[in-house]
Amino acid sequence: MTASTTDTDSPARLISPRYWPSWLLMSLGWLLSQLPYRLQMWLGAKLGRLAAYIVPTRRRVAEINLQLCYPQLSDDQRRELLKDHFRSVGRGALETGICWWGRQSKVDALAHIEGLQHLEDAAMRGRGIILLSAHTTSLELGVRMAQKYMSELGFSTTAMYKPPRDPVVDRVMRTRREAHIGGSSIPASDVVALLAALKRGEAVWYAADQKAGKRVSVLVDFFGQPARTHVAVSRMAKMTRATVVPFFTLRRADGRGYRLIVKPPLSDFPSGDETADARQINQIIETVVAEDPAQYFWLHQRFKRKGFDPYAPSKASS
Repeated sequence: MTASTTDTDSPARLISPRYWPSWLLMSLGWLLSQLPYRLQMWLGAKLGRLAAYIVPTRRRVAEINLQLCYPQLSDDQRRELLKDHFRSVGRGALETGICWWGRQSKVDALAHIEGLQHLEDAAMRGRGIILLSAHTTSLELGVRMAQKYMSELGFSTTAMYKPPRDPVVDRVMRTRREAHIGGSSIPASDVVALLAALKRGEAVWYAADQKAGKRVSVLVDFFGQPARTHVAVSRMAKMTRATVVPFFTLRRADGRGYRLIVKPPLSDFPSGDETADARQINQIIETVVAEDPAQYFWLHQRFKRKGFDPYAPSKASS
């Protein structure tokens, strides 16, 4: 470990007054995580409505994404979908608190798994597992919920993550995740650690739906729009012989918890054609998103590419 990394993680450094607002935010998160579930979801929806006005730049990104991906909807329908989306984002913030600090009995009671036999099938192959996922608003909680089932199958589970800029949030995220999922969190830049975990036969969560650089992506359709799509899943599976299992989390329509959706392990994957593999992954994600579009994270600039930037300020507004 380098000296700089040690300094960043030092508890003495993190109790500096400059970090007190961050610790206050984490304390508020813990407090909210102790509330009854239905009250949490009600508060989350209100928080999401507020966020839609507090972060107008992100709201604009979501509006543009919905226009691109759902041109068949009327303006009124897209506006309602946008409102539902921000309610879902707000609930996701409260669900992160449940993930980090919620009682295990509460978490287990909310989880309803679909397709457990597909995980059992993957476990029988005796190799590492890539849990292919996407950025639904309940993803963070889904990672913890799945740990019970992965542990019963004999798997140590970890997840890749993008370290937050705030070192307090980073420390809390890592320690709470690792307390529940069993394995060490892997920074998105640490490909060596990711490959090593898969070669050891562990299970790794990987969300493959964010914009990627040209060297590690191909241009394939996502909701009918060309999008730079990661080829990392294909390359990891090829290098480690890991089994790829699509695994998603959605909030139940009846408000009684979450669906952990497990689909059959991908066959003939990787195929040797990274473009075909990326297209297959996008199609799987589209199928899940179609079940409840409001729960997908539409706040990323997913469709920006060379020569095309739908998120650039228009001349009329400049």
